[in-house]
Amino acid sequence: MAGKRKTNPAGSTNTYRGDVLRVLGALKVATTDQIQRIGAPHLTFRHADKPTPSKRKQARTASHTAALSDMRHHGLSENGGSAGAGDRLRNLTLKGLQAASYELNRPLTEMGSTARGAGSSGASHPMAVNETVIAMLRPKPNMARLTKDPAHVQAAAQAAVDSPDGIGTIASFWTEVPLPATGTWNAPGKGGAQADIVLTAPQDGVPLLFIEVDNCHETAEELADKLEKYARFFKRQVKDTDGRERPMWRTRWTAPEGRYETPHPPVLLVFNRIGARDPNLTVPRLQELTRHLWQGERQRGGHYLYDRKIPIIAVGLNQLRQHGPAGKVFARFGRSGPQTLLEAIGNARLEAAEAREAEKAKARAAAYQAEMRRTAQEQAAKQAAEREARRPVCTGCGAKFTDARWQAVEPKGWGTPKDSHPQLCNGCKHAAVAATQEADRPESLPDWAKQTEFLRYPSRPRCTECKAAFTDERWKAVNRTGWGPVPMEARPKLCGDCDRKEKEGIERSFDEYGWTSGPRHQEQALPEQKAGGTWLSRFRR
Repeated sequence: MAGKRKTNPAGSTNTYRGDVLRVLGALKVATTDQIQRIGAPHLTFRHADKPTPSKRKQARTASHTAALSDMRHHGLSENGGSAGAGDRLRNLTLKGLQAASYELNRPLTEMGSTARGAGSSGASHPMAVNETVIAMLRPKPNMARLTKDPAHVQAAAQAAVDSPDGIGTIASFWTEVPLPATGTWNAPGKGGAQADIVLTAPQDGVPLLFIEVDNCHETAEELADKLEKYARFFKRQVKDTDGRERPMWRTRWTAPEGRYETPHPPVLLVFNRIGARDPNLTVPRLQELTRHLWQGERQRGGHYLYDRKIPIIAVGLNQLRQHGPAGKVFARFGRSGPQTLLEAIGNARLEAAEAREAEKAKARAAAYQAEMRRTAQEQAAKQAAEREARRPVCTGCGAKFTDARWQAVEPKGWGTPKDSHPQLCNGCKHAAVAATQEADRPESLPDWAKQTEFLRYPSRPRCTECKAAFTDERWKAVNRTGWGPVPMEARPKLCGDCDRKEKEGIERSFDEYGWTSGPRHQEQALPEQKAGGTWLSRFRR
């Protein structure tokens, strides 16, 4: 404990010092009350038993006051004067900005300045900017930090939790951001603007929003001139890392591009009525002066396209505090009636038109798919009918072949055995094969064949010419029943009729050409060989 006291004499914790770094890193300058309301909103509901508002504020901000004291001891923060209400202003040093860059996960080059001297004139504008950030954030208390508090404290905190949500976190906000129409980000030239607040909260539907806070000191013409500088910045093109020209703001922030339009980022004007100007008179005049910047082009479907236009929205700070971003208190230039912030920065009519177009496209696609399916079904039915018309019919029973039988009798490749009965269905084929096998079984052999020891044709042969089965006589004639001197038939593979026809044809050929039935060739006598000569000597004569 002694070591902690020596390092942080005020006894602050890392949690509260982290709150200070995050809040001051984003807002540049703030009071301890604002730091507490953003960093630890659950403390707002404690110490309700204190007798005066001053004592209640002192009690709930004590932890962050101690954190600021310790950070000042380490050279991270410093006092920056006083606000108009007497609250002390706090800001970070250069060392503190570097520490805050780690807390906010931002490059040090995007942290901005230290805001030293902002409280010399009361810092009315920075205080209004901070109150705008708090109204947009609507920080919710952590109920887990209030479990030991009285019931009325928990009830008040729960009411805040149940209220409409805000947008983003403190890390979603940048303040005093230069928008260079000339020059660079770090060295902006003349003619550019400086955004009071830049909000990036894509998780809440706000990818990019520029906020200008007016304490009702500026005229409509002055505000119009500032919006013209915004337009110049939005139109500025620079070469990106891929070598292509892009809007300069897209090299630092990201925002989705529309399908039919690419509007510029929206600008929200927040009016804090502490000056002499009446926003109810300033806003109508400002609308006329900036019509060329925000007016869209009406489409046939009743919606507007805001391509290369700036959505400009106006709201009062008191209304924003009371209702938050989800309240219908935002007035977009060119539209009638108040809207929520998300409705005001969006294009609901275009989204509805796109949804209708998507439904029509979906219906057309469904109709096309249905037509394709119907055409495919008709084609398949036609092909099936044509195939059925080609399906073979059994010559035995007249039944159509099954698919398997049809495939079995289809011609195959070279060397594939052919089906034995391609004109018959399976049933008739089996019957035919069975009948053939029954006729060829050894039990059907005649008595003479059963008594022999050897047969050349143990089963009834068929004629290779006419395919007819041999008669018993012809079968017996062509069979060889032993090894005796039985002359063999000249044509044993022909039946009796075919054998007779073949024999008669040969005899007619002999008679026609004068051949005799004797031997056609006679052997020539070899020449007499001389004694002592070789067998080859006869070729030398």
